[in-house]
Amino acid sequence: MLSNEKYKGDALLQKTYTVDFLSKKRVVNKGEVPRYFVEESHPPIIDKEIWEAVQLEMERRRAFAEKHQIQKIDYATDQQPFAGRVICGNCGRAYGRKVWNSTDERNRRVVWRCNNKYLAKGEKGCDSKHIDDKALYQAFVDIFNALVGNRDQLTPKWQRLIEEDDILKRIYAKRFLAIFSTAQPIEKFDFALYFKLVEKITVKDEGILVVTLHEGTEIECEIK
Repeated sequence: MLSNEKYKGDALLQKTYTVDFLSKKRVVNKGEVPRYFVEESHPPIIDKEIWEAVQLEMERRRAFAEKHQIQKIDYATDQQPFAGRVICGNCGRAYGRKVWNSTDERNRRVVWRCNNKYLAKGEKGCDSKHIDDKALYQAFVDIFNALVGNRDQLTPKWQRLIEEDDILKRIYAKRFLAIFSTAQPIEKFDFALYFKLVEKITVKDEGILVVTLHEGTEIECEIK
C-alpha cells in the first residue's frame, strides 16, 4: 500500500493483463505488454513529497537492516524501543535485549548485548561490553535536553536542510523545527519523541554512546 502511486495522484496502467479472455484470468505484467505511467491522473490523497519521502524511508530502513544484519528495523515498540536500533561500535552488529534473572527481584536486570558476542555457545566473538537498559533511557533524556538547550545553534542547520535536494532530510528538518520551536526539557523518557528523532544509538568503548538523529546529527554522551 505504501508503494502505491495512486496515493500521490498518479497511475501506472497495465500492472496486470488478461491472458485468457474467456476465463478473464489476469496475471502480473512483468514486461510482457507495455505499461503506461500517467501523472496527475486523479486528485492525490497525500502530498507527492510525502509519498516520495516514504519510498526513500523504506529503502533507508532496508539498507540499515541489511548493513547491521537485522531482519527488519521495525522491531522497536513502546515496550522495546531500542530493538534493532542499538548498534555495536566494534563490529556493527545490532545489540539484543537480555534479562539477567535473580532469585531476588531487586537484582533482576535488563541489559543489551552485541548479538555477535557469542557466535556459538561457549565461543566468544565480539568483545564489546553490555549496556544497562536504564542507561539507554537516560541517554535519550540527556540528549533531548541538550538539543533543547542548543536549539538556537541548531535551528540554522535545520533551516538550511529544508532547501536541500534530499527529500528525507527536508522532511526531517521540518519535523525538528516544529518540535524544538516549543520544546521544553523532559524528566523522563518520551516514546513519541524518541521515535521521531532517533535513528540509532551506537555503543562505543570507554562508556560512550553516539546518538544519531534522523537528519544526520550525531551527539556523544557518557553512560551513567
